[in-house]
Amino acid sequence: MVMTVLCEKKPLITAFLALLIFSITGCGSLVHYKVQEGDTLYSIGWHYGQDAKKIAEWNKLRTPYVIHQGQILRIAPPAGVPGEPLFTLSQPEKASVQHSTRLALSSPVSKYPVNQNRGPIVWHWPAEGKLISTFSSRKIDRKGINISAMKGSAIRAAALGKVVYSGSGLASYGNLLIIKHNESYLSAYAHNDQLLVKEGDLVSKGQRVATMGATGSNKVMLHFEIRYKGNPVDPLRYLPKR
Repeated sequence: MVMTVLCEKKPLITAFLALLIFSITGCGSLVHYKVQEGDTLYSIGWHYGQDAKKIAEWNKLRTPYVIHQGQILRIAPPAGVPGEPLFTLSQPEKASVQHSTRLALSSPVSKYPVNQNRGPIVWHWPAEGKLISTFSSRKIDRKGINISAMKGSAIRAAALGKVVYSGSGLASYGNLLIIKHNESYLSAYAHNDQLLVKEGDLVSKGQRVATMGATGSNKVMLHFEIRYKGNPVDPLRYLPKR
């Protein structure tokens, strides 16, 4: 049975000691996460800023990497792993979802055409509209760019890839798509009105994959992110200049 270490409340005078113990033990759900309905390794990794393959490695998951509702997963590296933070600081925001838990990670990428893209990925703008927010590495709410347009406007795949998440399990992202382009790069499309593709679908660059909406947002827009090995990067460094 897998158990998550629980932290006891400490008086203010011993707060520093408690924080030190916390950082050493990695207690609570900052290190362990209970799988919810609709989760995949990609959606979990996306929220915590971790590479899905690393999560699979930390939990000794073998292909086809199936996860189950209620399963406890380590979502931070074991203590002593060089070059990795001990734990992340974010907590997942879960929304109720109607679909069942799916395969967490697909078969090796060599099984589908995305692996044919052996050179640099050729990126395409995911939507037409006004750029209303840009990337900032210092602000947690600006991990990508925001594009504003009319509700129902086309959202298009930014590059060739495979859909690895299609759902609403991350409340702050609304209806979300995550597309895997190769072993290192993922892209995400948030706040969609309608999702037009499902997990496992292969998509081509420029293919219509969703419609613009305001799910999980107070305005109609597309929130678009690119991540390299789990880490957010500035999409404007990759997209062609307008």
